[in-house]
Amino acid sequence: MNPFSHSHPLVSRRDLLRDAACGFGYLAFAGLAGRASAASAPVAAANNPLARRPAHFPERAKRVIFLFMDGGPSQMDTFDPKPELAKRHGEKWRKTSLFKSHWDFAQHGESGLWISELFPEIAKRHADDLCVIKSMHGDTASHPTAVPFFHTGSFQFTRPSMGSWILYGLGTENENLPGFITINPSETLGGAQNYGSAFLPACYQGTRIGRMGQSVKDVTIRDIESPHLSYNQQRQQLDFIQRLNRRHLDRRGHDPAVEGVIDSLELGARMQDAVPEVMDLGRESQATLDLYGIDGGPSDNFGRMCLMARRYAERGVRFVQLSHTNWDQHRNMKKDLEKNGRETDKPIAGLLTDLKQRGLLEDTLVVWGGEFGRLPEVENGDGRSHNASGFTTWMAGGGVKGGYAHGQTDELGYEAVEDKVHVHDLHATILHLLGLDHENLTFRWSGRDFRLTDIYGNVVTDILA
Repeated sequence: MNPFSHSHPLVSRRDLLRDAACGFGYLAFAGLAGRASAASAPVAAANNPLARRPAHFPERAKRVIFLFMDGGPSQMDTFDPKPELAKRHGEKWRKTSLFKSHWDFAQHGESGLWISELFPEIAKRHADDLCVIKSMHGDTASHPTAVPFFHTGSFQFTRPSMGSWILYGLGTENENLPGFITINPSETLGGAQNYGSAFLPACYQGTRIGRMGQSVKDVTIRDIESPHLSYNQQRQQLDFIQRLNRRHLDRRGHDPAVEGVIDSLELGARMQDAVPEVMDLGRESQATLDLYGIDGGPSDNFGRMCLMARRYAERGVRFVQLSHTNWDQHRNMKKDLEKNGRETDKPIAGLLTDLKQRGLLEDTLVVWGGEFGRLPEVENGDGRSHNASGFTTWMAGGGVKGGYAHGQTDELGYEAVEDKVHVHDLHATILHLLGLDHENLTFRWSGRDFRLTDIYGNVVTDILA
């Protein structure tokens, strides 16, 4: 297992160098050197593992922004209304009794897509952009297994994350930035597996910014400049270390570890200018900050994360992953789910609006969802327990149908019953939209070819625009 775990919420120079490394436990050089060019430059070197590579077939999306709602959002309270559940509220069912939603649903947009009142901004502005999959199902309803399963396609073994597979398949479009960024990921449920590269070269793992539940307002790049050496002296120091590395490589011949260190040091140096520029939201207009709900209120933190995601995406980062926590409502559902809505609704609507007005939504795939859904019965007076038999995700942009609802759960929302979509199918479809054949995106390891979807998965063609 290659992914790294950091205990400090800030992103440091050493974190960036280490996260960019091709996975070898040490770096020969830890000092800043080099300056990134202002423009985004495609990676084209033939021997560069992050070089941009052609897709298997013409892509509909060039990049992904993955909005992970950690804990399992309740489908019958968000995007899958259940009138029958309301009629039968309080009726004995299984171990307890049926429990209707606290919130009203209404149809929105020209498509008439049903959306809960928890998400007024998304409903008002983007109903016709959403492709809602109501018939999701998975293999496990336990957080420690379901979270890595949703991210990696496996809960029994450590496997590369979805972002790592995508970066491995396509490379990056900007030589000065990581190809895979994860903002505020979970450090417990799956931990670094959720953005790790496992047996893929570690240059394909995600670069972590912050950790789940923390404010990103003051996330900084520490040690950005040396207090002791000038820029030219730092450059000379790096050149010297790199000469030693290459001399060592000449003696040993082909050595992925040393080659990875050489590549990572140069990338880490280039990142020192590029990453702080992307993270500096002060470069945005007040109107843009307002659009994302960056106003010191409940939407401020996730708004900053969404705006950061747009800034990374427009600069060529292939996969940007954002995590929002506390969707695990076993009790206090009314209070806590409304809080989640206030924190995420305006930022997500702002992200979709911003991508659309910049012409980016058509080739950016935005994915929203959690590891599973909830049961239609009550728990602890005002909560719901886990349910992997039926839940909801949605996608927008990137070649999917807008204003479209795919599949159905039963009349109570317990189980997917029509046009069922497994997590493996979702992964296969995301890869397909990026121009990647999930059956042919493989990596040989331990004597066999592995892939994100293992031996499963079907592309959900009905949702393709």
